[in-house]
Amino acid sequence: MSTLFPPTRPAAERTPIPSGYCPFPITTDARTFGLATSSVAVSSGPVTVRHGRRTGSDTATILLHGAAGSWSTWTPLLRAADALATGDTPSGASVGDLIIPDLPGWGGTLLPIDEDALTTEAMAALVAELARALGYSRWVVIGHSMGGFIALELASAEVRATVSVGLVSATTFSVIESVRHPLARFTLLPGFTALRQVMRALGLAGRAGTAFVRGLERMSLLRPLVAPLFSRPGLISASVVAALGAEARPRAFGLASRRAGDYDPESAWSRIECPVRAQQGDTDVFVADSDAARLGRVIRDFTSCTLVDTGHFGHIERPEETLRLLPRRG
Repeated sequence: MSTLFPPTRPAAERTPIPSGYCPFPITTDARTFGLATSSVAVSSGPVTVRHGRRTGSDTATILLHGAAGSWSTWTPLLRAADALATGDTPSGASVGDLIIPDLPGWGGTLLPIDEDALTTEAMAALVAELARALGYSRWVVIGHSMGGFIALELASAEVRATVSVGLVSATTFSVIESVRHPLARFTLLPGFTALRQVMRALGLAGRAGTAFVRGLERMSLLRPLVAPLFSRPGLISASVVAALGAEARPRAFGLASRRAGDYDPESAWSRIECPVRAQQGDTDVFVADSDAARLGRVIRDFTSCTLVDTGHFGHIERPEETLRLLPRRG
């Protein structure tokens, strides 16, 4: 079976990745990456998904975005993978068998009518159903933030089908505790707890709250508000700020937070049998120092490392470094 990312050429032979921080913008045209856009019917309703680059494998590469994100937040990572492709690999084909959904509540996928039924377990089941509907029986799953949370549940529920898991700043134990005990555990993740309260207020305002966020972006006032999520906020692409503004959906964020608070991680994640490889930034405000150790005590094959000078969006801030930490299909 082919690897998730093919072996790279010697440095002198590679197509160079632009040097510096946040080297690629976010792109919203799936055709740039040879991907199709489809609406796939699953049990909870239609899901908008970008997919393609078929290789004939039965194993998909599933990328799950975080809250305040969509499929497009993975495009800097895809560009990095293309730049590192081997000489005999056509541009745009360095990561194959891709499935990149817009999870319910973000991008082009609406929340279901019965929002209470959209538990973490249901979200993971939706991803598995989507992969099988697209013709795959196994998968490598990589999740960012909330997407990492869902990836872990998917691996625990689909033990045989999940080949490996990659976590990019996954929100896990510390977020669960912050949701359950926002006052008593405020100092654990103060940035997350404060953001959750802001999102709650905006959610109560309904469409006016969403319009308020859009207005901040139009007036170029959103960058200072998202600054804590990045190690060098002044250097992130304007396309990144625009994407976060477009996907700042208070209602969906509130639902995701409540799902985390209701979840029992130890009993679920202890069932995971595949390798789990994690990375987080050294200035990440949504991941506590204790998270990796706790994950290591629950998951039998778990390793973690930290990216220097990186915040919560390693796949955008440091896509090449993040790429090298992600699992390969064996």
